[in-house]
Amino acid sequence: MQAFLNAFDALPFGTVTGTAHGRRYVVVKSGFAGGASQKLVAEELGGRDYISLNLYRTRNGALLRPCEMPEEKVIAFVLDLRVDTAPYGRRSVGGS
Repeated sequence: MQAFLNAFDALPFGTVTGTAHGRRYVVVKSGFAGGASQKLVAEELGGRDYISLNLYRTRNGALLRPCEMPEEKVIAFVLDLRVDTAPYGRRSVGGS
């Protein structure tokens, strides 16, 4: 779980594009409640794959809640995601 959290925390807030498992995605990472709740949504460009998760930071640790998909799928996606540096990347749409 720590490798997932490190990779997730390294992702910028806002909208970016990137590659995971050889496929291209547009990814939106948002923060709520002062960072206590975070959401990530990714849609495959030109394909049908979809990733959606919520991450809650509690006093007892992080709680990962994938949205209607296996936890393993969202962990593997975040660990493999490589964010583009340009031209589309890093348009802020909120977050902290």
